[in-house]
Amino acid sequence: MILIADSGSTKTDWCLMHHGEVVTHVTTQGLNPFYQDDATISGVIETELMARWPSGLPRPHKVFFYGAGVRPEMSSRMFALLRAATGAEYVEAHGDLLGAARALFGREAGIACILGTGSNSGLYDGSVIVQNTPPLGFILGDEGSGAVLGKRFVADLCKGLLPEALREEYFATTGQDVASIIRAVYREPLPNRHLAQATRFIHSHLHLESVEALVVNSFRDFFRRNLVQYGRSDLPVRAVGSVAHYFGEQLCRAAAEEGFAVSGVMQSPIEGLVIYHQGE
Repeated sequence: MILIADSGSTKTDWCLMHHGEVVTHVTTQGLNPFYQDDATISGVIETELMARWPSGLPRPHKVFFYGAGVRPEMSSRMFALLRAATGAEYVEAHGDLLGAARALFGREAGIACILGTGSNSGLYDGSVIVQNTPPLGFILGDEGSGAVLGKRFVADLCKGLLPEALREEYFATTGQDVASIIRAVYREPLPNRHLAQATRFIHSHLHLESVEALVVNSFRDFFRRNLVQYGRSDLPVRAVGSVAHYFGEQLCRAAAEEGFAVSGVMQSPIEGLVIYHQGE
């Protein structure tokens, strides 16, 4: 009985496998040890995952967890929390970038990208990530992510850099105003999730030249400030995440303009990870 998890800042996809066959999928809220304490993480696993465990099935023997915020210094902490909550004998906890690379490329080399609420990228040699440009989070980096797309969009709206009619429509649709946006970003928890919510509105307004240009330019920043450092424009680029999936056309355009080629986009890496771990 093998449990595989892919966790972003917003949600976690769990897949339970038995003898290589998928038994069930479960979705819970995101788990990020960088932002959440032990009690919160344990509570989510116990109440949203284990409480919904299929009746009659034993606890998992192995757990492979790939998650945002699982840096090397956090892996032992996640290991302990996962083992305690699931009862598994064998646990691995890795960053979501390695999970994305394994899902996208299997055991082949390439440049793996994550474009969801946050963003990340890495040079993958078919086994491990050999080079990674630090994403730095949505304040200092995370170019091309949902949080940064949302940040740039609402900032441009509030500063009057986008059409007034668009600003009025956004405020009317979301029930927000400048004061509520500032409060959510600077005083409430998980501001990255709040900002990323704007991507739905952005996607529905891609027909506006100014909105599409904002998206393409954010992706171009992602390539310039992250992928160029690898010096491997000869390798294929593939991406996972909701932003990569829904803004795929703009992503491919930005890549071409920066000298890269996107050869694949996957909304969620969980299916690729199932294939990767079938032989465990």
